[in-house]
Amino acid sequence: MSISTGSCWVDLIGICTALVAVAYAYFKWSFGYWKRRNVPYLEPKIPFGNLGDHFNKKMSDSECFEKMYSEAKSKGTKYCGIYIMQQPHLLILDLELSKQILAKDFIHFTDRGMYTNEKDDPLSAHLFSLGGSKWKNLRTKLTPTFTSGKMKQMFQTLVDTGVILENFFQENVSSDEAVDIKDVLGRFSTDVIGSCAFGIECNSFKEPDSSFRIYGKKVFEETALEAIKGHFCNNFGALARLLGIKMISTDVSNFFTKMVEDVVSYREKNNVIRKDFMQLLIDLKNKNNDDKSGEHLTMNELMAQSFVFFVAGFESSSTTMTFALFELATHSNIQEKVRKEIKSVLAKHDNKMTYDSLNELKYMKQVIDGERFGIMQAKVGLTSILKNFRVKVHQKTELPLKFDPKFFIPSTLGTMWLTFEKI
Repeated sequence: MSISTGSCWVDLIGICTALVAVAYAYFKWSFGYWKRRNVPYLEPKIPFGNLGDHFNKKMSDSECFEKMYSEAKSKGTKYCGIYIMQQPHLLILDLELSKQILAKDFIHFTDRGMYTNEKDDPLSAHLFSLGGSKWKNLRTKLTPTFTSGKMKQMFQTLVDTGVILENFFQENVSSDEAVDIKDVLGRFSTDVIGSCAFGIECNSFKEPDSSFRIYGKKVFEETALEAIKGHFCNNFGALARLLGIKMISTDVSNFFTKMVEDVVSYREKNNVIRKDFMQLLIDLKNKNNDDKSGEHLTMNELMAQSFVFFVAGFESSSTTMTFALFELATHSNIQEKVRKEIKSVLAKHDNKMTYDSLNELKYMKQVIDGERFGIMQAKVGLTSILKNFRVKVHQKTELPLKFDPKFFIPSTLGTMWLTFEKI
């Protein structure tokens, strides 16, 4: 049996009205998840839930979460329900409850709810996004890679890059010149990741527009359409995989895949061994490759872990150092305290940066809190600058700082200009 009015326009309007009604009912049902369970929640709005300000470009996602946290905290509860699009999430507000989830009960909360598509987008299947048994198996393979001993093997390469940064400031910066510090530290991070992770000399201070840096920046650029696609994939993962949707753009994926394949092929054919992250992954790839123990990495797994290491180190460390320098420039007393600690620690180690000497920079760690290799990169960069220069904010820097919502890692809208006075 069919129903028709005899008018195409009327039929079309009827169909559209029915679809809108179904969609509205779906959202209302989805947004009733926490209410049906008597959990305190923030009132969502169709269709973006509690992230409407992010999609409307009014706030970065970080600012949205800060706003949600403050609003939820005012309710006086230990947790609060929120919605990312139509997907329910539980926002934890109590420190002890957070510790219990992240430590004691961690075995029940291993998944991050990130979208992966191993078939169409193999670079997405990295440790950060995988869940369940796949995450557990991969974590077991990679855990021996991130020991302090393995990190120490790469440290001299990091220090050598710090010397390049120091020389750049010594040769190119004067006390009355405004410096785009995010750009400078972005080049430093590019050289660190290129060298420590892949054994590639990027020479970003001489070639700021190298392919490695250009494609690195593209990873973090996010249009409104891409943001919606990302949330669609995270909320409707099965459907997104069925449709073959990829989160990593084709040009970035092709560039990165070819780069890793070339590095691995060159080293294996020429028996080249380096003390870097890529070598650790190559060793894992070739470990027990002939048996069925499952301890070795596949080539796709190797590329995916290389990619997430690249992403984690490319932008986050330079952003951390940029904002740390800005805060130190606006709080000269803290800057002097950090500089005093740097000079005191280096004096005990023949004025040389070593893995152990940087671990003694306890006060700096409070300024740039982090862990493992990431904080070492930030410490090397800041030590290379602060031991020789006094930092101030230039009048060209817009105050208060605003954030560019097209980047999902906090980034200044405009340029952060600082001056560096040699001491």
